[in-house]
Amino acid sequence: MFSIEVQDLTKKFGSFTAVDQISFEVKKGGIFGFLGPNGAGKSTTIRMLCGILKPTSGFGKVGGFDIDTQPEEIKEIIGYMPQKFTLYGDLTVQENMDFFGGIHHLAPRLKHERHAWVLKMAGLEGRENSLTKELSGGWKQRLSLGCAILHQPEILFLDEPTASVDPVSRRDFWDLIYELSERGTTVLVTSHYMDEVERCHRLAIIYSGKIIAEGSPKELKREYTQKEDSSLEEVFLQAIEEEKRLRGKG
Repeated sequence: MFSIEVQDLTKKFGSFTAVDQISFEVKKGGIFGFLGPNGAGKSTTIRMLCGILKPTSGFGKVGGFDIDTQPEEIKEIIGYMPQKFTLYGDLTVQENMDFFGGIHHLAPRLKHERHAWVLKMAGLEGRENSLTKELSGGWKQRLSLGCAILHQPEILFLDEPTASVDPVSRRDFWDLIYELSERGTTVLVTSHYMDEVERCHRLAIIYSGKIIAEGSPKELKREYTQKEDSSLEEVFLQAIEEEKRLRGKG
């Protein structure tokens, strides 16, 4: 069963093609990674799948809902953590959770339970009254993830969630992602950290709006380097070089 289905999805801004006929599927409970340089189309793809941007052409379903005709239904079942930090710095940890719980219309009892869960999950117990702007980058990212999953979404979109976060916080954050996956949450995550995408069940390399390689980390290593113990950085560079050669021939 697939939580996300995409076929020939395209997004154009005037004469510029940001996403160019991409296709992929993500199984329920899977962690699917998007790896690519800045401007490759990762964030634009996520925005279309979240119902924020309308596609120019192509087809996509998230949780069984059509991204073109049912964006509001999609927003009810997903969590979205954008690249830019979106919590309110002048509000406390508790106030931010109250705000996002209100957006998702959580009943008082459920809201209390979910707040307690987020505080424990994020390691923020005892910091409920701390101003969010005073938290370290790692704590902010955990709180941001907590607010994105307060309503227990089926599908979670994370757009470079650990950018500018120290390695220890990044590792802890990925431990949380694995916990969510094991509970059945489907995760699509973008990153430019090779060690992070190594932990994805499957990943796609996206370059200039096109998916140029897709598979599990082991599959991609075998395909591009003929050895499973090579680095994903080697795979990434070889995939891009091969794509450039193909485009040059065209």
